[in-house]
Amino acid sequence: MEYRMKFALALLWLIRLLPLPVIHALAWGLGQLAYLLARERRRVGLINLRLCFPDMGLTQRRRLIRRHFVEMMKLVLEYGIVWWSSPQRLRQLVEVRGLEHITRLREAGEDVVLFYPHFVAFEICALRLNLEVPLVSVYSHQKNKILDAQFYQGRNRFDNAYIVSRQESLRSIIKAMRKEHTPFLYLPDQDFGPRDAIFVKFFATDAATITGLSRIASIAKARVVPAIARREGARFVLDIHPPLDNFPSDNLEADTRRMNAFLEQRILEAPEQYFWLHKRFKTRPQGQARFY
Repeated sequence: MEYRMKFALALLWLIRLLPLPVIHALAWGLGQLAYLLARERRRVGLINLRLCFPDMGLTQRRRLIRRHFVEMMKLVLEYGIVWWSSPQRLRQLVEVRGLEHITRLREAGEDVVLFYPHFVAFEICALRLNLEVPLVSVYSHQKNKILDAQFYQGRNRFDNAYIVSRQESLRSIIKAMRKEHTPFLYLPDQDFGPRDAIFVKFFATDAATITGLSRIASIAKARVVPAIARREGARFVLDIHPPLDNFPSDNLEADTRRMNAFLEQRILEAPEQYFWLHKRFKTRPQGQARFY
């Protein structure tokens, strides 16, 4: 098993030497194959689209999920660039828009939580941002030790990140944030189970959504700044939005729904680039039938 992983990493190292359009052409072919072979993931994606967009026809849902498989394979093949390409290449490939929204808050002595949803360009754009500012991020260990070591090393390849284990407490995150007002890169848009979650609408269906964005911002007295990572042709764009006004409020449910509403608008701008293969509606209210 280890030699297979080492071979896969070596292949990614070689693929990074190719121009990005060629890498994406390879991903197109692999994405078509993955769509046909990964039946369970395809089923999950189609269910998610049906729950989010009940008026979308089956043919349209299948077409969107097929495009999404291609986008996911681009993500996989881009890991070679993320882990081993030069800072110069990252700067050439990724445009950061709105960095001043973070810079102004830090210069004013304010802490920042970056609301950073799961779009397929999230890895390369996060690393590009890390060339400009230090970041705090939470890390979940991988089962494969070789892959785990590579992910961990890759996340901190510029020695400019504070990586907190998911097993550590919130106190560790806030402590790291207060070093130089380091932004916390936070991805709260998946189903993490019922703990610390409430049911609010995500498009057309109630979804178990963790309330961490509001709670952490409140405890840390931090401003929330949305950041959206996208592909645009053979380049990437990280759009950093202005800080959210009046967030957090004194209404946890309203804050959580507001987070989802903002995310919904960004998804509609590039629906094939959102993480549809995750079981977003796995956790259900007691007594309600499962979707998957």
